[in-house]
Amino acid sequence: MQDLPVLLSGAVVGVILFQTAVIAPVVFTVIPQPHSATFLRRIFPRFFLLIALLGLLGNGVSVLLGESAQVALTGATVLLALIAYGLIPATNKSRDDGDDRRFKQLHTASVLLTLVVLGLNLSALVA
Repeated sequence: MQDLPVLLSGAVVGVILFQTAVIAPVVFTVIPQPHSATFLRRIFPRFFLLIALLGLLGNGVSVLLGESAQVALTGATVLLALIAYGLIPATNKSRDDGDDRRFKQLHTASVLLTLVVLGLNLSALVA
């Protein structure tokens, strides 16, 4: 039970790396438009919700174990993943409306949130 928060942080890292290193490159090279857009619109909500769920589980266990640093890390994971999830409708709308500037801003925000989550959870693995 003591190692479960770290294991869950490792799962978050694995999910993010798998999505960015395996799923995304395959989608963009194998699946033609507009099918790739349809696929991505289905996968990203699940991606962010899975990260939030793993963070929430880690948070609950960390609270039970009294590990305040891990509580903060997992809480931030949940919060940032849910913010990224919340950006999805606006990101999709900007793409649909052809508002490339807004799409780029929202997409960049989503990527940065994901990178912060990755960094936080990697730090739990090396601590």
